[in-house]
Order: sequence, then C-alpha cells, then structure tokens
Amino acid sequence: MSELPATAPGAEVPWTLPSRGRVGMFSLIAGETAIFTIFIVAYIFYIGKSLSGPSPRQVLEVPIFNTVCLLSSSLTIHVAVRALQRGKITAFNVSWFLTLILGAIFLIDTGREWHRLIDRAGLTITTNLFGTTYYSLVGLHAFHVSVGLLGLGLVMVLSLASRVTPQNADRVDVFSLYWHFVDAVWLAVFTVVYVVGR
Repeated sequence: MSELPATAPGAEVPWTLPSRGRVGMFSLIAGETAIFTIFIVAYIFYIGKSLSGPSPRQVLEVPIFNTVCLLSSSLTIHVAVRALQRGKITAFNVSWFLTLILGAIFLIDTGREWHRLIDRAGLTITTNLFGTTYYSLVGLHAFHVSVGLLGLGLVMVLSLASRVTPQNADRVDVFSLYWHFVDAVWLAVFTVVYVVGR
C-alpha cells in the first residue's frame, strides 16, 4: 500500500513568517509614500497660486533623458538581483554598476537643472509658491535618490571585495525594493510637476 504524498491536494500548507527585512522595507515604503503624498497634494493645491513669476511654463524643461535613465535603472537592478540569485557574480557587478551610474546621472542632471533655475531663471525656494513647492517635492525625491545611491555604492564596494554572494541575494533583493520605490515615485513627481503643473 502506497503512502499518501506529504502535501496532498487540499492539505494546508504550513504558514511561515515573512522575512523581517521585507516587512521592514514595506513599512518604510508605506511611511515614505505617505510623506510623498502630502508633498504631491501640496504641490497640486498650490499650482497657479503664485502671485509673482516665474511660472512653471516659463522655466521648466521636461527631463526626458533624466526620466529614461532613472526608469532604466529599475531594469538594471532587477537584472542584477536575478544574476546574483543564479550565482553570476560578474553579471551582478556589471548590472549593479549600471544601476549606480544611471542613478548618478539622474542626480547630477537634477543638480544641473536646479543650477539653471537658480542662476538663469532666478527661481529659488523663496521666490514664490511654485519655487517653494517645486524644490520641496523634487528635493525630497533627490534626497531619496541620494540615499539609494549610497546604498548602491556600499553594496558595490562589498561586492568588489568578494563579500556579496548568492546567499546575500534576499538582502540585496530587499534593498532593490527601495530603488524600485524611488523610481515609481519619480513617475508621480514627473507627472505632477512636468505634465499637470505646466
């Protein structure tokens, strides 16, 4: 007489706790989403309410290249994580480094945009309501990109020192969730600032 399979159809699968890292990261993302929501709502509320110039239409240029770079970095970090899970360390290093470069390009171009707005257009955080809400919202996002780049850089250094192995894939994947969040938030910021707000 044959024995029943260990997991017979209809049998309950034992429940296991989710990883603390994922729970922590999703909690962080939930909190950060609430903060970004407040800043986005404030930006939308104050659209067109500045009493003096310049206005968004006069000074903002749509950052297409910036956006392509940041969104592409979501793909490269995904490829990096999958490569690490398969034990392909060289492929991981290349894709992770590309993610770091794409994120750095985004941040540098954001800085160049701010320099142009301040130096040529005279738009500062105290110029008008548009300046206040623009620098607050885009600055909040740039801060999160900076934090992400520090994390990316740390992992890159550890990997080059042969301290990142397939056994670390879950932790690296948890960090990648933060980077995907930063990219997703940029879609919302881009839409509100450069599409709706113009």
